[in-house]
Amino acid sequence: MFADRAKILIRSGKGGDGHISFRREKYVPDGGPDGGDGGDGGSVYFVIDEGMNTLADYRHVRKYKAGDGEDGGKRNCRGKNGNDIYLKVPKGTVIKEANSGKIIVDMSGDNDNFRILKGGRGGNGNQHYATSTMQAPKYAQPGQPARELELYMELKVIADVGLIGFPNVGKSTLLSGCSNAKPEIANYHFTTLSPHLGVVDVPGGTSFVMADIPGIIEGASEGVGLGFDFLRHIERTKVFIHVVDASGSEGRNPLEDIETIHNELTKYNPDLLKRPVVIAANKIDIISDEPEDMDDNGNFIYADNYFYVQKIKEKYEPLGFKVFPISSYTKAGVKELLYYVSEVLNSLDKAPVVFEQEFDPETHYPVSDEPYSVSYDYSENEYVVEGPRIEKMLGYTNLDSEKGFAFFQNFLKDNGILDELEALGIKEGDTVRIYGFSFEYFK
Repeated sequence: MFADRAKILIRSGKGGDGHISFRREKYVPDGGPDGGDGGDGGSVYFVIDEGMNTLADYRHVRKYKAGDGEDGGKRNCRGKNGNDIYLKVPKGTVIKEANSGKIIVDMSGDNDNFRILKGGRGGNGNQHYATSTMQAPKYAQPGQPARELELYMELKVIADVGLIGFPNVGKSTLLSGCSNAKPEIANYHFTTLSPHLGVVDVPGGTSFVMADIPGIIEGASEGVGLGFDFLRHIERTKVFIHVVDASGSEGRNPLEDIETIHNELTKYNPDLLKRPVVIAANKIDIISDEPEDMDDNGNFIYADNYFYVQKIKEKYEPLGFKVFPISSYTKAGVKELLYYVSEVLNSLDKAPVVFEQEFDPETHYPVSDEPYSVSYDYSENEYVVEGPRIEKMLGYTNLDSEKGFAFFQNFLKDNGILDELEALGIKEGDTVRIYGFSFEYFK
């Protein structure tokens, strides 16, 4: 079975603790603090592996952990950083926060390397806390804690054109006949259990990637059969070729089939049918143009399927759906279909369909009710903000990025810390010390 979904748990590395120690050397009786800093915890990254096409590896191993940072040592020795881990995924993998279902990153387009969880920062050793009035500090900063995140991953194929339609209408035959794809082809339903991609070369036109999307059935939008598994793969395609059995060889009416598929697409995502749709009336090679009989008035009587292509054109071309009678078996009409699709693609935006971020792990951290304090250090002429809640916030935030620093400022505001600083009389240009960081205060 094609593995296009997985749920995993990831964990960043904990930062190493800062060390408390003092210089103890001969002839240096009052050596100062020399506790080293802890190493940073490892981060978790997602990277695209062009050689992968399923998420099968994540069905067997579900927990992934980056390395913890080492604790600091004496003589200003810094602890070793924890090892980062890189999780490889196929291009087109959409990674979501499992509880909310919100998108964290779509691994397509320019997103080929993404840090999803930053490791905890190592704590400062006691050497950082020496002051003119406290020359032997017996405090070192603990390392920032690790973070965990449960993820839901979906692979959504990347193709310019998607072949849609009921099972056994000739999609696989069409794809194999006009591209380099080699899908399994047989005369029974649900032959295609996974999407197949092929590159279609159009002489004198624009080449494109076409996907054979597994057959959609009535009720697919409610998850009937393998509906959800199939429908997620059409969300990136820019043009749909709706392949329909115009011969009625499966005992179905092709006009009803078209309506059924369009209804399923609309229920799943109303925006899908706003994209260009081309109807390929397939299997014309088995439509007989010989009359079956003659009526009493001398008029020829044809089989019902003789009129299907005409009826499809009469109904759908006025609605803006271009109809091409084709035979994916003999390739009649296929060249005209592909040239038309190539022209449509040329008129569309060339940028790939990439889903926008809805959940940013850098600005979401566990809510803490732990204490913090805001005070003024008269000896250093600095305002000091500290406490477990502040330490954890710093561990979850990348202050080197513009987004992370904006989050840090909002954190100070939302937690009332800025109000407390102003209550103590802080003015623009004054210094605020938050553990290993110092900032000038500006309103």
